[in-house]
Amino acid sequence: MAVTPDLTTQEQAATPARSPRQPSAFGGLLLRLHFYAGILVAPFLLVAATTGILFAFTPQIEKAVYSTELTVDTPGSPALPMADQVAAARAAHPAGDLVTVRPGEGSATTQVDFSDPSLDADHQHTVYVNPYTGKVTGQLTTWWAATPLNEWLDNLHANLHLGETGALYSELAASWLWVLALGGVILWWRRQRDRNRRMFVPDLAAKKGVRRTRGWHAATGLWITIGLLFLSATGLTWSGHAGENFNDLIDSLDASRPAVSTDLVGAAAPATAGGHHGGTTTGGSSTAAVDPAAITTVLRSARDAGITGAVSITVPADAATAWSVTGNDSLWPVGRDSVAVDSTGTIVQRIDFADWPLLAKLTQWGIYAHMGQLFGLPNQIVLAALALGLICVIIWGYRMWWQRRPTRAGRRALVGVAPAGGNWTGLPNSAIAVGLPVLFAVGWFLPLFGVPLLAFLALDLVLTGLRGRRRPNIPVSPAPARQ
Repeated sequence: MAVTPDLTTQEQAATPARSPRQPSAFGGLLLRLHFYAGILVAPFLLVAATTGILFAFTPQIEKAVYSTELTVDTPGSPALPMADQVAAARAAHPAGDLVTVRPGEGSATTQVDFSDPSLDADHQHTVYVNPYTGKVTGQLTTWWAATPLNEWLDNLHANLHLGETGALYSELAASWLWVLALGGVILWWRRQRDRNRRMFVPDLAAKKGVRRTRGWHAATGLWITIGLLFLSATGLTWSGHAGENFNDLIDSLDASRPAVSTDLVGAAAPATAGGHHGGTTTGGSSTAAVDPAAITTVLRSARDAGITGAVSITVPADAATAWSVTGNDSLWPVGRDSVAVDSTGTIVQRIDFADWPLLAKLTQWGIYAHMGQLFGLPNQIVLAALALGLICVIIWGYRMWWQRRPTRAGRRALVGVAPAGGNWTGLPNSAIAVGLPVLFAVGWFLPLFGVPLLAFLALDLVLTGLRGRRRPNIPVSPAPARQ
């Protein structure tokens, strides 16, 4: 059996060096997408993470700023009748219609909302009352029951106080956060040979340089991936464009959050009511005013029906419309039961949280968890950890961009060049046939993901073509024949 002789040292030197392994079309596309999206979207994510930490700790900040309005120093027992508390609020604020009442419990004050024609529909005047003494502790102009500070921090996080135009920043960040997170996981998995334990720890063998920074960037991103995906999904549910599509989807699946009907048509309406608000009954139309003193009976009836904890009482527009009492505990919102009650204390309808559609429950839990209200302080700590982790990942990403810059004389640059790779049109036809319709569907549902993605693919196709034209064809000398 003949044995092929070994190459001599001279022959090995004459053999041309093997060209570096080129990334696949998919790998090259994903790498460049992660690179460009990271550079362009990361500033928005950095702002969202920073403002999100502030918003998550709003309850603690509110209690420090509005301690007089929100809390009482020495809670007493028992509380005054609810009608007396409302009367105290009315005396301090004689103008406007009574809209909503949130009874105080423990050290919390009772909050009484009044409408004001000078305000838009989303704002009202809120009077804060000590539930044990009836003393008014303060008044604020609130936004859906939120204090001015809460509203300010909410708008800072959602739209940077720039209205609908500013809201595009947060939707863009949420639309691309999941892409960056999943793309980073795939890229890190493809790079690692030991694709188990080593993926979760940074490469500490590298003392400095881009390799060490990449290890911290990737390993930290991997640890917080699930949390980032959650924040992306829940943030999109109430965004402008994607949120509207989400609501349409929920409505089409008949999975919206149910609400009790306060329409007393056919129900045992009080004798003073000859009709109902916004409709007609057999007794004719009625615009009779609602007696606010009935709130004591309404609340007692709701408590007897098992509506416990913090509640919100919606005052009817006229005497032919029922009151509604709804649990509003966000700490663990399973007590979101709601009842419609007439002024005599009769329960005319009830909807329990247990009967909500599953998607409605998940949406409610997701919203509260995104805001840091679910489970209270532990939820806030987790959100802060996620935000700080994301901030570190972003900083390490930009550091890698800087570390990869050319430093040789004549080729110096401020930052590194974009990663090269094969054209995305080099993907298998089957992948393109399946992937493009999926991307178009996702892009339609998430417009601030779809439009930038189309722009990236078009630009990437053009740039790859231009690079191919400029690249010179360098002939490779064949290896010398063996002797």
